[in-house]
Amino acid sequence: MERSPASRLGIVAVDSEGNRRDWYFGELIACSAGLSGAFAARGVKRGDVVMTLAGNRIEWVLTLLACWRMGAVALPCNTQLRRHDLEHRVGAAAPVLCVGEERLLGELPDGVPALTMAEVGEVLDEDRPQETPASIAQMDPEDPALIVFTSGTTGEPRGVVHGYRYLLGQRAQAEHWFGSRKGELAWCTTATGWSKSARNVFLAPWLTGAGAVIHDGRFDPEERLDFAEALGVNVLCQAPTEYRMLAKRARLRRLPALRRMVSAGEPLDPETIAAFREATGLEPADGYGQTETGQVTGNLLGEPVRQGSMGRPLPGFEVRIASADGEGVAPAGEPGELQLRAASSPTFFSRYLDGERFGGEWWPTGDLVREERDGYLFFEGRDDDIILSSGYRIGPFEVESALQSHPAVAEAAAVAAPDPERGAVVRAIVVPRDREPSEELARELQEHCKRATAPYKFPRIVEFTTELPKTSSGKIKRAELRQG
Repeated sequence: MERSPASRLGIVAVDSEGNRRDWYFGELIACSAGLSGAFAARGVKRGDVVMTLAGNRIEWVLTLLACWRMGAVALPCNTQLRRHDLEHRVGAAAPVLCVGEERLLGELPDGVPALTMAEVGEVLDEDRPQETPASIAQMDPEDPALIVFTSGTTGEPRGVVHGYRYLLGQRAQAEHWFGSRKGELAWCTTATGWSKSARNVFLAPWLTGAGAVIHDGRFDPEERLDFAEALGVNVLCQAPTEYRMLAKRARLRRLPALRRMVSAGEPLDPETIAAFREATGLEPADGYGQTETGQVTGNLLGEPVRQGSMGRPLPGFEVRIASADGEGVAPAGEPGELQLRAASSPTFFSRYLDGERFGGEWWPTGDLVREERDGYLFFEGRDDDIILSSGYRIGPFEVESALQSHPAVAEAAAVAAPDPERGAVVRAIVVPRDREPSEELARELQEHCKRATAPYKFPRIVEFTTELPKTSSGKIKRAELRQG
């Protein structure tokens, strides 16, 4: 006899100490309902924004479920964000509540009510009086469900709003790329607050009938495969940087339960794919998507992995490669901008937080690709200045703003520099003010950036110059700096 949905395994949660707790769907439904009651008692209504500042722990999952039960809008934030980052998000999204870890709430701007992990624990304690769960809201596909911020090149990150159709719209990538199956266990290792976390940590596994692993711990290359083997993970989704570090620092081997690996966030190099194929018999299947679009392409399930390729479009998704002049389609084999027919994607965003909507037919991704035989696409680079590092998309403006807030900096520019493990790292070129260039100043600026903005944005390379190259209108020539 088939088990009822309520008795199926939904989440395997492992805390920072390595303690495991299995959560079944009946528990997830009941606990998220109770949490929705606590939200309602604190004034959260349909359409209100609820922010999270929590790692990969069950409270994060329950918060998102509670939001979607009552028609609220979830705003997951990366735990590395600092006050400036959070002030921007609070100002743009106006959250009425933040569910966060005590150690992180000190960065939260004043005026945002908070619900701590201890208070969530009290809500989930069956021996305490509980608020009446909020009613299940009937939502339209375009009603806002999720906000994810993306980095820009010349300004602050923008809030991308996804409707409720985005949630079930993940089925295409879940079935054809992510590839988990009913009764299996899938682990997407990405940190909370990113587009990939919202769609692949638990949504993709659940849409295929699989359970999901969440682990509230730091990445350790020496332990990652041991951990996956001990849990019996069948599908492993990691950032390219994690695969590269595993290939260089861990003992690669076959895992009895593991049958599929997937990767997204930045191109995965052929050498790393070859190392995994030789040692494990599996090839990480690369895929591609954006915050605005959701997943678009991938090395699809059941098809051979094309090394170095971001795969082919998901079934039903229409893409084209625009020519350099923007007047048509690029000739076969020639690079051009990847564009997505917005109407073909069930996960295409509704609008930006500032109200701007995309009204055109073909969404310009800003990514340059070329197409080879059988429709496989290969990433060639960005046509703007976004820095892709360890799966993070970093806007140079954010790094430059952090640097320029230091009194010793007159001007600064941030560009990408190649890195064998991270793909790229942030390289800062600084014009000092009243200080002589030195290694000490470079380290001081790095530490300043870690405090002023999310630590993953700090420049791992700091160089000094007397003048930055600029256009006649005063814009920094980052392309020239990248070549230097």
